[in-house]
Amino acid sequence: MSAVLHSAKGWFAVTVLAICALMPLIAHLMDEPFYQDVFARTMIWAIAALSLNLILGYGGMVSFGHAVYLGIGGYAVGIAAYYEVSSAWVQWPIGLAASALVALLFGIISLRTRGLYFIMITMALTQMVYFLAISVDEYGSDDGLVIYQRSQFGVDFYSLDEPLHLYYTILAILLLSLWVSWRLVGSRFGMVVRGSRSNWQRVEAMGYHTFRYRLVCFVIAGVMCGAAGLLSANMEAFVSPDVMHWTRSGELIFMVVLGGMGSLFGPVAGAGAFWLTAEFLPQLLAGWLPQVAGLVLCEAATQSVAALGEYLGEHWHLVFGPFLVGVVLFAPRGINGLFERRASG
Repeated sequence: MSAVLHSAKGWFAVTVLAICALMPLIAHLMDEPFYQDVFARTMIWAIAALSLNLILGYGGMVSFGHAVYLGIGGYAVGIAAYYEVSSAWVQWPIGLAASALVALLFGIISLRTRGLYFIMITMALTQMVYFLAISVDEYGSDDGLVIYQRSQFGVDFYSLDEPLHLYYTILAILLLSLWVSWRLVGSRFGMVVRGSRSNWQRVEAMGYHTFRYRLVCFVIAGVMCGAAGLLSANMEAFVSPDVMHWTRSGELIFMVVLGGMGSLFGPVAGAGAFWLTAEFLPQLLAGWLPQVAGLVLCEAATQSVAALGEYLGEHWHLVFGPFLVGVVLFAPRGINGLFERRASG
């Protein structure tokens, strides 16, 4: 642990987590409670990205179906609440167990393949669950399911209906996810999973049944992502099939790549960069760009820039897409790789 704190990456991680811990106070002092919600959602996606990094970054399993566990965890809360079962001691074990069961079944099927076949099978299995959720009218179909009561723990001093309690619950589970990832990666189990990514035949020759190790890792990742789904449903008080679509899995993959595959804190940094940029870029384009132009350009040019900024603010993906592609091209090892270069320099 002391070695971590003496590295640039370690200090970056501590700084980011400290900002997350202090964000409710910062948002209160700035009179911007919206920032607290933004960071809460970002941390939920960071948990999901951490779970994907276990199989993608360390195991080399490119799953285009990982977001399905977000939906499973979310619907465990939503369906239970629909039947007026609001106890977290019922909802959360059901959600985690369902995520584990689905991950086990999907893993048994998909882990017998590799490469492109693995990608296509995980996508196909996820789309099956996605269309199943759309077909069930009882739970809102593609309109989603509104959750009228958040998970209850049965104690008066702690309730997820209190925004501060919900925020620090999310932060605590993020820290727990980081600790679990750290312990797994550094263990013999993690070494086998990482070895199977590089040369599974050699690991098999050493006497390890790589399929079993990869399957267990796949299930652990599914459960961790299911926990993110539980938190997301409570945060939004809503769940819909859209969260399980394969494009959401693609976003998770991009967060892991953006932060740095196979690094402990990289997925957290990637999720933060992805969602904070997506959240504030439209405001910057529509508001900040015309203000800057007004300082250096004439009135006519400023009006043109203002019109352009308003257009880009509404169609911010035109800027966001090339920005993300540029990051991947010029920083192939992600945000984590930037710190490695600085340390080596």
